[in-house]
Amino acid sequence: MNTLARWGKFNLVGVMGMVAQLGSLAVLNRIVPGHYLAASAVALELTLLHNFVWHVHYTWRERRETATLLGQCARFHLSNGMVSLVGNLALMKVLVAGALLPVLAANGIAILCCSLVNFSLGETWMFGAKRLQPKAG
Repeated sequence: MNTLARWGKFNLVGVMGMVAQLGSLAVLNRIVPGHYLAASAVALELTLLHNFVWHVHYTWRERRETATLLGQCARFHLSNGMVSLVGNLALMKVLVAGALLPVLAANGIAILCCSLVNFSLGETWMFGAKRLQPKAG
């Protein structure tokens, strides 16, 4: 599959994940108002699990490895998860506390900013194309 088609699949999953994250954040922000960073982290974790399942079975399904699903999920969290967590929380702090943007608008901006890095990590490391092994002898 070419990179442009995969980018389209990645963005479709991303839109679904963004709806899940913003919906979760809206609910959590009502339950625990004033704790937008903790609510953002929980909403992000729910979204990471959602996106991981979709990426394994849809975006990069032909690149599934023989590794366990748990191992792949751990690697996904180390790549996309860390970028999203650090990027989202840092940008949320700047955009909400500094720029005084509403929580959901700030989170939408943070999600978009992290998406390019996450696609690149998914394409090259998390679900990178397997290299052909040279034949012996």
